[in-house]
Amino acid sequence: MKANFKSPDLPFGIDLALPQLGGNARKTNHDYTGGKLDELIDITIESGAKLFVSAVGVPPKAVIDRLHAAGILVMNMVGHPKHAAKALDLGVDMVCPQGGEGGGHTGEIANSVLIPAVVDVARKYKPPMLKGSPALVVAAGGIGNGRALASSLMQGAVGVWVGTRFVASEEANCSEEHKRSVVDCGFTGTERTLVLSGRPLRMRTNEYIANWQAQPDKIKELCDKGIVPMEYDFDQGNEVDPPHIMGQVAGLVQKIQPAREIVDEMVAEATTMLKLGGAYLAGGAVSSKL
Repeated sequence: MKANFKSPDLPFGIDLALPQLGGNARKTNHDYTGGKLDELIDITIESGAKLFVSAVGVPPKAVIDRLHAAGILVMNMVGHPKHAAKALDLGVDMVCPQGGEGGGHTGEIANSVLIPAVVDVARKYKPPMLKGSPALVVAAGGIGNGRALASSLMQGAVGVWVGTRFVASEEANCSEEHKRSVVDCGFTGTERTLVLSGRPLRMRTNEYIANWQAQPDKIKELCDKGIVPMEYDFDQGNEVDPPHIMGQVAGLVQKIQPAREIVDEMVAEATTMLKLGGAYLAGGAVSSKL
């Protein structure tokens, strides 16, 4: 990975899916690390990563402590305020609430409700790594332009985590078909399903997913047994057409662009919106070029 950096000294992060196993966890959860979490943490530390991100679950306290001892910040993806509190209680430095409109694994709470709620939770914590600063919040889900960036900052986030918009970038490693699928999706072309992983996951609906969604009882029966529906199809030799993962913000994406161009446009638009907000407070004449 570092060999592909234009500068090997650029800061980078590593993220892993670490779902809870056993107990009251979903029966379809499994160890995505293949029992090699300690080894992967060794690699994270030795590679010089600056940030470690955990999704669909909270890292064990011992892992958080090891990462902190190496000077690495830890962030947890969350879909509910109670998940943020759990992660912060264990010692993470940052939480990333992803609204239900986001692509990939996601919860049910909309971005506009979730972000301020998690900000209120995070303000109660002061992780030692942040030297007196409250825990940081990075917003995610439905963020694809500068207006969403400005909105996130005004809700108390310190930054944003952008996925779908960068899928439709020239540099993205996904297929050209996936990129075009984002651009062509529209506003109502995605939905959440248990079919791909046994966990709610938002993707662009296709005929394969639609056929499964018409069988909710079958999905529940399999998932209750710990069987992921798509894996069931693979095992049975059934035809499978995996969908492209993306969030509802795909409806706003009009074209594939260089990543730098996407960032520049987001920053410029966010700056305009933040200045507009300041003008409202100043009580002066306001004009918007939206």
